[in-house]
Amino acid sequence: MTGVRLPKRPVPTCVLTGTAPPAVSDGHATDRFVEIGSFTKVLTGTALTRLASTGTLTLDDPLDRWLPAPPGTGITLRHLAEHTSGLPRLPPGTGPGRDPYAAFDARALRELLPRLDSIALRPPGASEEYSNLGYAVLGAALTEAAGASYEEVLSEYVLEPLGVREVTATPDPTRRLLAPGRFGRPRTPWTMTGAILPAGGLWATPRAVADLLTRLVLERRLGPPAPSWQTSGPLHWHNGATRHASVFAGATEDGRWVVVHRLNGPPEGTDELGVEVLRRGRPPHTS
Repeated sequence: MTGVRLPKRPVPTCVLTGTAPPAVSDGHATDRFVEIGSFTKVLTGTALTRLASTGTLTLDDPLDRWLPAPPGTGITLRHLAEHTSGLPRLPPGTGPGRDPYAAFDARALRELLPRLDSIALRPPGASEEYSNLGYAVLGAALTEAAGASYEEVLSEYVLEPLGVREVTATPDPTRRLLAPGRFGRPRTPWTMTGAILPAGGLWATPRAVADLLTRLVLERRLGPPAPSWQTSGPLHWHNGATRHASVFAGATEDGRWVVVHRLNGPPEGTDELGVEVLRRGRPPHTS
C-alpha cells in the first residue's frame, strides 16, 4: 500500500566491556543463545592450533593428507585458516536466498572436494580472499584428523580447557534469542548445521563470547591467538553476521575489550559501535 509507513523493527543490542556493567536494550540479554556467524572461525582456528600442539597435525599439512582433495593443489591447513587458500568466498551454488546454506551438507562438501583445484580463484598463498568455503573445508579436515565430530573437537580442545560452556550448534529453543520481525514474530534463522558449521554456524551467549575473547586474546590460556583472528595494529578482533544477527568482538594489547551483539541492525553498524566503545572506553547509554 502506498502512503503507509510500517514501524521500524527494533534492534536489540547487547554491549559487554571490561569497564562497565552490561548494556542491553530492546529485549537483548547476556544469557540467551544468539547466532555468532563468522566468530565461529575463531574457534575453528583455535582448534587447529590446539591439534597442532598435540602433534595430531601441523598447520602446514597439505589438505590432501586429510581429505580427498586433488593432490598437488598446494593448499595447506594454514592457507585455509589465513584465508589465503585461493578458494572462493562461498561454496558453488550458494548465495542470496532465504536459506542459502541449507543444501550444503556433508555430502555436498564431499562431492566438491575433488574439484577444489578447478574452482580456486588463484594459487594458494598468492593473496588473501576471505572464504567461508575455506573454513568449511578446514573444519572437515580437523574432524578427520581428530576422528571426532566438529562439536566434539571444539569441546575437547577449546571450550573445556577454557571453561566455557554456552557455545553450541543446536541451542535449546527455549534459550534462543531470535530477531523480532513484524508484529513481534521471531524471524527464521538460516540453517547452518551442515558443512558450513565451522565457518559460521555456532550459537553462543554474549557472555560466553566475552569469555572466549578475554581468555584467548588477553589471558592467552591456550597460547598465542590463532591465525583466524583479524589484527589491526594492537587490536585483535573478529566479527560475524548471519541474516538477522551480527557480532563484533575485539581486544587491545592494553587490556581493553568489547563484545557487541545486535539483532536486525546492519553488521556495519555493529562493527562501528564496537570500535566506538573501544575508543571511548565505555558503552553507550541504553535502557
